[in-house]
Amino acid sequence: MLTARRYHGHADGAPQAEIALGYDARFLRRKVLTLPDGARLLVDLPQVTSLDHGGVLITEDGAEIAIVAAPEQLAQVRGSDLVRLAWHIGNRHTPCQIEADRLLIQRDRVIEQMLIQLGADVTGVTEPFKPEGGAYGPGRTQGHDHGHVHSPASAHDHDH
Repeated sequence: MLTARRYHGHADGAPQAEIALGYDARFLRRKVLTLPDGARLLVDLPQVTSLDHGGVLITEDGAEIAIVAAPEQLAQVRGSDLVRLAWHIGNRHTPCQIEADRLLIQRDRVIEQMLIQLGADVTGVTEPFKPEGGAYGPGRTQGHDHGHVHSPASAHDHDH
């Protein structure tokens, strides 16, 4: 079995193989994955890591295994005020892929209904999900600790 104990955010050469993983599956520390050719890969990273689309796992013999965002069911959000809609999505700490003319989020009936009430056009799509990383580090927003205390003047909504 191949073993990967290192991860890099980009390939240095031509990857030996690639593996397609959904957004939730790309957040791991230790797991056995099956490559497209049937080979098994033990991922054994020193800490929980967000594997981003385009990143690579490095095997013990130096081979690179490319990470590809797998297609998954998402909600496509369009509207005349995408900035306002993005703010409401971010205020609920929901991962979001931001594009010039649309936003993509994971399917969530409650969030989708909120967006529709705000005037958004929400439709289901199946695509790879590559959301923005968190402001407090690469990859994704991990938890809610901002490293500061909220005062009444800086408080924000915590609806989830």
